[in-house]
Amino acid sequence: MFPTETYTARRRRLRKQVASGVILLLGNDPSPVNYPDNCYPFRQDSTFLYFFGLDKSGLAAVIDVDEGTECLFGDDVTVDDVIWTGPQTPLREEARRVGVTQAAPSRDLAFVLERVSKRDRAIHFLPPYRPDHLLWIAELLGFPPEAVSELASETLIRAVVAQRSVKSCEEIEQIELALSVSYQMQAAAMKMAKPGVVEREVAGAMAGIAMALGVRFAFEPIFSIHGETLHNPFHNNVMKAGDIAVNDSGAESPMRYASDITRTIPVGGRFTQRQREIYSIVFDAQESAIVAIRPGVEFRDIHRLACVRLVAGLKELGLTKGDPEEAVEAGAHTLFFQCGLGHMMGLDVHDMEGLGEDYVGYTEAIRRNPAFGWSSLRLGKAVEPGHVVTVEPGIYFIPTLIDRWKAEQKCDTFIDYAKVETYRDFGGVRIEDDVLVMDTGGRVLGPPIPKTIAAVETLASA
Repeated sequence: MFPTETYTARRRRLRKQVASGVILLLGNDPSPVNYPDNCYPFRQDSTFLYFFGLDKSGLAAVIDVDEGTECLFGDDVTVDDVIWTGPQTPLREEARRVGVTQAAPSRDLAFVLERVSKRDRAIHFLPPYRPDHLLWIAELLGFPPEAVSELASETLIRAVVAQRSVKSCEEIEQIELALSVSYQMQAAAMKMAKPGVVEREVAGAMAGIAMALGVRFAFEPIFSIHGETLHNPFHNNVMKAGDIAVNDSGAESPMRYASDITRTIPVGGRFTQRQREIYSIVFDAQESAIVAIRPGVEFRDIHRLACVRLVAGLKELGLTKGDPEEAVEAGAHTLFFQCGLGHMMGLDVHDMEGLGEDYVGYTEAIRRNPAFGWSSLRLGKAVEPGHVVTVEPGIYFIPTLIDRWKAEQKCDTFIDYAKVETYRDFGGVRIEDDVLVMDTGGRVLGPPIPKTIAAVETLASA
């Protein structure tokens, strides 16, 4: 937990930004897998964690902006509970640790909000991403469940996004702790990626590393020789000599800050010539994008730069033709790179995505491009000092997409489909790092994780 002043200062700033009314923030409850006492691992709501720091279930908070008061709601454990959970810190003591002087039982929350409603005061809440929260808010505030998300407070959303987007030094330390775990996970995966090994063995070893270090995955890892499937959840392929495996994985720090790193690994230790060529193109695009990061630069322009670099490299191999800038303008790059270059990262690996991607990654002036490929770009607005972003270009050969585009002769002015056919079973390459935006440019966070062809091959051959 951060010092008390960190949380009191965050809430003070939030009150100032929201200006009036009452703010309702809900913590998470356990979520059963198949019966009430068998739950998924508990994960606190990130915004609740950001403002109140308490990583335990059954909590809610009300901040009265006008009166300057704050109250935590929750229930202390009973003697019967202690048998199963052990002794727990009383709520009032937990509240004092984060600078809150008032604490009340959960049952009082409804009465407090009812009094606020009767006085026609605004109650600000965030859009719920869990069904239990949606129903809870509907019950507390008397809204139809189907109306709850639409009635979420845009004022509160924007205030939370403004704060959480800019990471403090202590937050960066937490992200780098998570990245130190990523280093160990990625290094182990490179060493284990041998012919005859099943993907799940590597994924399991990475999970073991995280657990042994007292943390866990920030998201379910992607470890697959079929890297052309962007979010591949399957881990049962047997790796063979000549395969390449995409390892997109991350850890949470002890305080729940995320890392998100991707490396592409040659199974058995050596890239083929064709793999080296594609990898080099992706590496160049990533390095160019990282160099381009600096305050005030729109991330959509950095995305476009990476796309042009990818197309230019593919042109040298004969897969694309014509002017790379024009090819990107026509959308030809999206046959090979269907997703966005990156996203914000922090307490959530896709930071604050539950509040709405467009609030996090776009502005009134900088809107999301609905075109294929571009619509998946989660971050388009200008980056600013304190932002942490991922930079993750890739090249993916998706047979189904190739067949569709070829049949339509889509962008055939810029794509050599005969040459592309020879790569249809190639798979995919992605390289990803987490970058802090500073006054002077971008800094790759965490210990250096092998990324050059020589460095990756050295570790993968060990």
